[in-house]
Amino acid sequence: MASALVRPSHGRWFGGVCAGLARRFGMKPNTMRLIFVVSCILPGPQVLIYLALWIMVPAEKY
Repeated sequence: MASALVRPSHGRWFGGVCAGLARRFGMKPNTMRLIFVVSCILPGPQVLIYLALWIMVPAEKY
C-alpha cells in the first residue's frame, strides 16, 4: 500500500512537493523533479499547482 501524501522533512528541496509525490507513487525524487521541470515547458498551471500543493499537503511529523 502506498504511503499518504506528505511533504518529507528530509531529502526535499524547495517545498518538498516533488519528493512527497515521488514517495507516494513509488518513484525516485529526482525523476519526479525532472518530470516537473520538463512539464514547465508545456503551457499550463504547473507552478500554481505546485504552490497549491505546497500549501495544502501537510509536512511530515518527526
